[in-house]
Amino acid sequence: MELYLDSANIAEIEEATSLGIIAGLTTTPTFMHRDGVTDIDQLILKLAGMVPVLQVEALGETTDEIIREAERLIAIGLDPAHTVFKVPVSMEGIKACRILINKGYQVNIHLVYTLQQAYMALSAGATYVCPLVGRLQDEGHDALGLIRQCVEVVDRYRYPSKIMFSSVRNSEHVRNALNLGAHCCTIPWKVMQQLFRNHFTDIGTQQFFEHTRLMTLKVRQVISPMAAVIPADQTILDALMIMTRSKFGAVSITDETGNLKGIFTDGDLRRLLEHEGEHILHKKLCELSLKMPVCIDADESLYNASLLFKAKKIDNIVVTEEDKPIGIMDIHDLFNTSRI
Repeated sequence: MELYLDSANIAEIEEATSLGIIAGLTTTPTFMHRDGVTDIDQLILKLAGMVPVLQVEALGETTDEIIREAERLIAIGLDPAHTVFKVPVSMEGIKACRILINKGYQVNIHLVYTLQQAYMALSAGATYVCPLVGRLQDEGHDALGLIRQCVEVVDRYRYPSKIMFSSVRNSEHVRNALNLGAHCCTIPWKVMQQLFRNHFTDIGTQQFFEHTRLMTLKVRQVISPMAAVIPADQTILDALMIMTRSKFGAVSITDETGNLKGIFTDGDLRRLLEHEGEHILHKKLCELSLKMPVCIDADESLYNASLLFKAKKIDNIVVTEEDKPIGIMDIHDLFNTSRI
């Protein structure tokens, strides 16, 4: 099934064509008016240079006017091999379609709402026959039934025309078009974007990224550049300041040689305040009974770090290099990509 973008918005068209999958572009004067276009010819030529095939309106109240408009557009620079003239279904439009087809041009008979109208377009040799599904459904009609009938008629009588499923409102319409055997479908950009999305795909993709991250990155690549490390001769207030700046709930404490002496956490702070009061803020860390933290070398993988978090049931691990603390790893660092 050929995929067309239905738009006149340059930004949308650039993004859609970058996908490399659309067969072309359908557009209407309504789209152009909505986007504030004042020079239609200039826009048409610009669009023609952006897409493989441009389907553009050849308007006229009579057969002669429709043909003159098509030839005028060719004269300003459109390539007949990459242009399809859109003509609303009518007696004059069908006459014009037959003449344009005989001249070697491509024609889309659109604004089709009945099988009878589609039959007239097929009989005239239209390259595309375009029922408007969304508009028909708005009026309570069986639009999908019409698409099915049109496809069956093309197949039964071997018409060279393609049935284009248009007036697409949602991704379900695209599924309908595929199931009904429509030969092409023209889709607004907002709907085309929806075709890529699925909640379970998002979950699975995120898991792949997370697991790859765990296996390929080292601990040193994810820890904060602000090391939450403090000498033991500093005070609890100093430790509190470092914890605040680093946004960690703990600091590593070192002795005079820089070796790890212990860890001080916000939980330790709360317990000391509760039992001893505010005066403990000026107490030196070396005066405390410190506990040794769980540690991991900076060159260990994130996967090993994740196992350690799970086994010890903790939220922070002290990161060391040559047995000296260089920072603290939070459990959220396992999946936080902002530091890479």
